Amino acid sequence: MRGWAEFILRHRKWVMVFWLVIMVAGGLSTGKTSDRLTIDFSLPGQPGTEASDMIVKAVGNGGNTTPMLATVTMPEGETITGHEDEIARAFDAIGTGVAHMRVIDEANTGDKAFRTDDDRTAYAMVFYPFPQSLNQVLPTEPIRKAIEATKPAGATVGVTGIDALAVGDESGGPGVLAETMLGAVGALLVLAFVFASLLAFLPLVIAAVSILATFLMLLPLTYLTDVSFIVQFLVALVGLGVAIDYSLLLVTRWREERDHGKENHDAVVAAMETAGHAVLFSGLTVAIGLLALIVLPVPFMRSIGMGGALIPFASVLVTLTLTPAILGGIGPRVDWPKIRHENVASPGWSRWARLVVRRRWVAAGVAFLALGLLFVAFLGIKIGQPSSDSLAKTGPAVTALHTLEDGGVPTGALTPIEVLVESDKAADAAATLGDIDGISAAFVSTGESSSAAGQTVVVLVPDQETVNSQTIEVVRRVTAAADDTPGVLGVAGLGTAQVDFLHAVYGNFPLMLTIIALLTFVLLVRAFRSVLLPFKAVLLNLISLTAVYGAMVLFWQKGYGSDELFGIAATGAVTFWVPLMVFAFLFGLSMDYEVFILSRIREEYDDGHSTNEAVIEGIGRTGRLVTSAALILFLAFAALASGPGTDLKIMATALGFGILLDATIVRSLLVPSLVSLFGKWNWYLPDWVARLLRVEPSHPHSEDSHREDPHKEPEPVR
Repeated sequence: MRGWAEFILRHRKWVMVFWLVIMVAGGLSTGKTSDRLTIDFSLPGQPGTEASDMIVKAVGNGGNTTPMLATVTMPEGETITGHEDEIARAFDAIGTGVAHMRVIDEANTGDKAFRTDDDRTAYAMVFYPFPQSLNQVLPTEPIRKAIEATKPAGATVGVTGIDALAVGDESGGPGVLAETMLGAVGALLVLAFVFASLLAFLPLVIAAVSILATFLMLLPLTYLTDVSFIVQFLVALVGLGVAIDYSLLLVTRWREERDHGKENHDAVVAAMETAGHAVLFSGLTVAIGLLALIVLPVPFMRSIGMGGALIPFASVLVTLTLTPAILGGIGPRVDWPKIRHENVASPGWSRWARLVVRRRWVAAGVAFLALGLLFVAFLGIKIGQPSSDSLAKTGPAVTALHTLEDGGVPTGALTPIEVLVESDKAADAAATLGDIDGISAAFVSTGESSSAAGQTVVVLVPDQETVNSQTIEVVRRVTAAADDTPGVLGVAGLGTAQVDFLHAVYGNFPLMLTIIALLTFVLLVRAFRSVLLPFKAVLLNLISLTAVYGAMVLFWQKGYGSDELFGIAATGAVTFWVPLMVFAFLFGLSMDYEVFILSRIREEYDDGHSTNEAVIEGIGRTGRLVTSAALILFLAFAALASGPGTDLKIMATALGFGILLDATIVRSLLVPSLVSLFGKWNWYLPDWVARLLRVEPSHPHSEDSHREDPHKEPEPVR
């Protein structure tokens, strides 16, 4: 790292010019990159996806979407009876007036299940093609307008559905740019407190360059494979937090070296040798967690893994090049007015570390108790989709849904099961599958839009919406029975997508977990020159992740706080893809702080201090840094939570809580207390392992001359 630092300092002007060019190019590419992102959630090779593809190929819609439910409610004192022809014409207008729609209603099925119990409201299922781009809007308004033009006099029209409820009447949130600016403002306030000088702007500059560089690197990836639209939010906001964290670590160490009397050039080199080393290993741990998503047989998650891995790559690259280049030039001049100094460890954090060391058993016990309580909550997790009553509280879509529910229409109509059947066997298949426990109705439409090339789509309505791991049992019963039903070609729908996801993704989760854990362990053995410290780090990360899942269950699934903070009722389940995403990001991001803290503790121990002295000095030096870095990343996730969609909010709040939990309970209590408890065992690395990994061996040194009285507050270690 010394050689690299010297090279950057010798060519610092060219380095700054290079990143200026990259920044401009990245800014110009962001629009095109965003336009090329996709919203495909398919699972190639899975039965549900194959059936969905067959349905789309046959009739051009449905399969991989939940339908809109269009309603016509007669005025007070009038009923559907006597107005059947008018209502049929109103629903027919959808098919003739809106392209690529498939309408299922009473007129083309002959089934009065499309009426409410009071005979005042009729509804139709409207299947539409899956959106092909982020700019494509839902067909809610075209459907509404088509019915309005032909409805019976005095009737009220409504349109609802899972997607209509999720979008509601909002504009879609503040957007990526606005969310990033919101996160940046919060980060600047934290940085102003940390540095108390104009240096507070430097990490923001590094973050801006890193984000734009990531978008530039993402563009060619979109030509090689489909990349999920979720990546743009992660690049902007996770990139903001990660780049600031890395730059914060390096700049803080540079200030410390200058306050110890080093010349600016030497201070930059020393910071790169210490903090730069930690940044490099931190970035690698984040990248490992994300790249492990590639083992999952899900294209959109693979793309998030590949695109997300560009975030730490760009952040590390910019931090270890542009930061020293700036510090080596104008660094001392922008460190003004220099109110805060780094020549001694933080007195407050040193006192805290001394207390934890003195009461290490109590500290460890309190931390494990807090994590254990959240683990108990985690055991009740349900994987699925947010229930309909949590997607929106007001608006036309909610009003239409309540009208149907109050009229006895099962909520399963929101998530019907589509069965592709040979046309001549459609009626028999509907009769067989309609008798399955948990199925409320089975529809065979005579409309031309429901059949093509000798194939017909039979629609099954479950008793309740199939949105989580408990309510999808009916889907499993239907797919099992369909295998033995003559003429059935495939079963599709939201429920089958969840069944396939649970099988394909969570079935491969142990492999993903093993890859992440092993690679991270080997990497940290090299970083810490220890066997015990990396093992403890990986284990604590896994424990803290289960605690984060427990918090997701309490906050979202059970609704303890979601309604008060976001106006969203209990979701009843955690979105099926979110736990995997949270794991991939948090495993690496939270490991950042482990690397920051333990690298400094290792450095102090190698300087000859005892384990307890090293813990106290290490926490004293990194406590404020880690807390500030965690707060910045939390603010970035808070900005992400302001975006549209319940799923994105669930993921953002989980990441934000996980970062705070990790920086407080885990890194401020568990890490120092356990390092103190394990004593000399922390520092042992067998010679053969050291030779294998090409690092220096590590053996504990004698600590007798360094043992401190835990009740005494010694002078800070210089």
